[in-house]
Amino acid sequence: MVKDRARWTLGADVFAILAALTLPWSTSLPGIFVPCWLIAVAAVMDWRAFGRSLIRPICYWPLALAALAAIGILWSDASWAERFRGASPLLKLLVLPALFYHFERSSRGIWVLVAFLVSCVLLMLMSWLVVFEPSISLKAPDSWGAGRGIFVKNHIAQSQEFGLCAVALAYPIVWLLQSGRIWQALALGAISFSFVVNMAFVTISRTAMVTIPIMIVVFALLHLTWRSRLLIAVGLLVVTAVSFATSPQLRQTLDTFAQDYRLYATRDEATSAGLRLEFWKKSLRFFIQAPMIGHGTGSTQGLFERAANGDAESASGKIINNPHNQTLNVAVQWGVVGIVLLYAMWWAHLRLFRGEGLVAWIGLLVVVQNIFTSLFNSHISDFHEGWMYVLGVGVAGGMAVRAKSWPDLRGPT
Repeated sequence: MVKDRARWTLGADVFAILAALTLPWSTSLPGIFVPCWLIAVAAVMDWRAFGRSLIRPICYWPLALAALAAIGILWSDASWAERFRGASPLLKLLVLPALFYHFERSSRGIWVLVAFLVSCVLLMLMSWLVVFEPSISLKAPDSWGAGRGIFVKNHIAQSQEFGLCAVALAYPIVWLLQSGRIWQALALGAISFSFVVNMAFVTISRTAMVTIPIMIVVFALLHLTWRSRLLIAVGLLVVTAVSFATSPQLRQTLDTFAQDYRLYATRDEATSAGLRLEFWKKSLRFFIQAPMIGHGTGSTQGLFERAANGDAESASGKIINNPHNQTLNVAVQWGVVGIVLLYAMWWAHLRLFRGEGLVAWIGLLVVVQNIFTSLFNSHISDFHEGWMYVLGVGVAGGMAVRAKSWPDLRGPT
């Protein structure tokens, strides 16, 4: 019996590692490995202990948000297909309590986080190969990203991964330097710098350009002295100036902000920035129409269809089912009730990662990144970024609960 339990636990850990390893590359493979992980965990779960764990805020807030999405189909006027399609993105939150439970008990959580880092390093190397040999990209030849360092998925997902890894490595680098382990620190520093160079000279999303500095500021405020913060600030200014002076990609990305807004404001053109402004304005209007419980699950696309001007090429004529802002995405469908549950979940998970240690830092960074990138995208609802949040918070959260077992992970103070 003990051996069977150990085998199931090992199997669950392996499936979690495989899910993290394949997430940067695939949507179907994590969709296979996560259910396999759930089956393995269920085989060895103490259901009474699991039930008691559900009364913690880190568990019941995401469960409540997922439940609201399911119940919201009752007052939606969308088709049943649209209602179920609207509920499904938040069902991934149901996995969080099981992740907390399992990795509070498993000693292999760190390997899941390492697997994600290794996978992103391999993806970064592939990104450089695509720059020099665009034909190996899996993107269609005429799509955005083909020949621009995108092997799979898109530049938003890739920037989310690379930005998270680059900033997350700052903690162990500082810790290794303080411990006198110079060569190890230099090795991790080279990896972190490689992510930054790729984003500077190959491709980066505008969302990442906004959120990465915020994550660096969070790290400096929490883990560095005033002298170190000043040095970091000066270093960032120098690196930023050099990057913009030498990288046409960064300059072009920044220049498009003003140009996109001008074309949208004067010609109603469907530019990237213009579309977001159009989606946000309409979503606010939809929210005001049904502020308390929203229009129901899956109602977003129907609302945009009725508000479109009939010109599919213009910004005001575009029809979408995602307003590219997580708060508005929730507000349109479930109103103030949904917003309260979303922010309560974020707050509970932020509080979970208070304190020192590598695991607390990684978990905090995952939550902070998701909150700020969700200003420009619906990153809880999106597949890739949503699973980054669930796996990152779930694995690191379970480890954080048992943080006293990890004294060797306490780093710079």
